Amino acid sequence: MKIGVLALQGAVTEHIQMLCALGAEAIPVRLPSQLDSLDGLVIPGGESTTISKLLHEHNLIEPLHLLAAKGFPLFGTCAGMILLANKASDLQWQPIGAIDIEVQRNAFGRQVDSFEADLEIPALGDKPFRGIFIRAPVIGRVNPGVDILCRLNCNIVAARQGKTIACAFHPELTDDSRFHKYFLDLVTGEAIAQGSSR
Repeated sequence: MKIGVLALQGAVTEHIQMLCALGAEAIPVRLPSQLDSLDGLVIPGGESTTISKLLHEHNLIEPLHLLAAKGFPLFGTCAGMILLANKASDLQWQPIGAIDIEVQRNAFGRQVDSFEADLEIPALGDKPFRGIFIRAPVIGRVNPGVDILCRLNCNIVAARQGKTIACAFHPELTDDSRFHKYFLDLVTGEAIAQGSSR
């Protein structure tokens, strides 16, 4: 299984290391031609405005729109969640629209307001998942067809639609690979649609 990690800006290395540890072939992606042979793509955290600008400069927006329309497996963390959304507040460019959610940027505050929290994510099992939130967004609204994977203090912080998942936190900055394993299972079709709520 070959998984790309968008390598324009953000926590690229950490995602690649975690995917490789799970047995996937993980490669950095910077050009449209590198999307052709992939089984899935991760869009990492970073700065959503910067990544969005670089997507346009590297001519990646249209190919990503086409992949999203086909239901191609996509995994966005933090800024990646913003870019995969259908709508995002205060974003200069229209996001990719791979998952039918509306996202509020920087909803938890600035860098100084970063925090960690134990999250209940039934799709990953009974053990809490340690979420690392850095200038994190929240999902303000999910539309029909989207499953809520996790809430934190009533805020939606992870969701799934088909083979696309998005989370407001940084699973790649932990030593817990369950979220990445969940994505790989969606890619292969082994994941069962369970543990979600409305």
